Amino acid sequence: MRVGLDVMGGDFAPAATIAGAILAQKELSPTDRIVLIGDKHVILDELLRHKCDPSVFDFVQAHEVIGMGEHPTHAIIRKPDSSISIGFKQLKNKKIDAFASAGSSGAMLVGAIYSVNNIQGVIRPCTSAVLPQENGGLSLLLDVGTNPDAKPDVMYQFGLLGSITSNNVYKVANPRVALLNIGHEEGKGNLLSQATYQLMKETKDFNFVGNIESRDLLRNKADVIVCDGFTGNIVLKNIEGMFRIMMKRGLTDDYFARFNYENYGGTPVLGINSTVILGHGISNDIAIKNMLLLARDVYQAKLSQKIKRALARVSVVIRD
Repeated sequence: MRVGLDVMGGDFAPAATIAGAILAQKELSPTDRIVLIGDKHVILDELLRHKCDPSVFDFVQAHEVIGMGEHPTHAIIRKPDSSISIGFKQLKNKKIDAFASAGSSGAMLVGAIYSVNNIQGVIRPCTSAVLPQENGGLSLLLDVGTNPDAKPDVMYQFGLLGSITSNNVYKVANPRVALLNIGHEEGKGNLLSQATYQLMKETKDFNFVGNIESRDLLRNKADVIVCDGFTGNIVLKNIEGMFRIMMKRGLTDDYFARFNYENYGGTPVLGINSTVILGHGISNDIAIKNMLLLARDVYQAKLSQKIKRALARVSVVIRD
């Protein structure tokens, strides 16, 4: 496997990205190769600083960087020599098997959709977040910001995408899929929640277990929790904010330490024809390492192929 890393992406690049690549390289198998995409002179200087042999990596030159504040679509078009644009060219031409970046998430999403394209039948790709459960397991929350406005059929697909990811990447057997709502009863919620529930309640495409309230998100009630991207992003950032406050006040234990974003590295873009991983903009070397290891796991799980096969036999009619 060859995984491309956007060396120039992230608040602490290139120091954090190079340090993370060095850590990941030590954990990958001899048949795996990390391709460093960015300014080669900068990369070599960082490797020299770490006293790391450059021959353990491959390099692809990229002269430009897409900033966090730039318009994603405009930046992809206007900066064809950026590390993100070059990375997607490498992925599209199958010179790498996966592409990971802690840079502009908007540019990464635009690049994914217009470079490797959606899997046929996927209305909207989405992203997820890992929620540590109090019993030691984990759940996936999706969407977490890619689709602030979603329709019932899109939400239904989130359930399918989340179930396949939970099963194949996180090895959860027959994942329980729940719909985030303001009550457990079938008639609860806004129009979107009620309509989505009607699509999900008798599905044979995944193991739907009904509604879940936000107070139960961490109590092992479901393995996959579905919501629109607006709601999911608010939930995720609320959890991140509480974790920061707890760390600042010294209130932690083994369970709460699992909320540290470093542990997970990033999230795959679900529903596209390749493996693309988005990392947190504030990723340090540990997070970058785990982002690269996640890219390996998602690629080895053949996630996009399994999503494609699942959509071919979906029981609910989805309009494109």
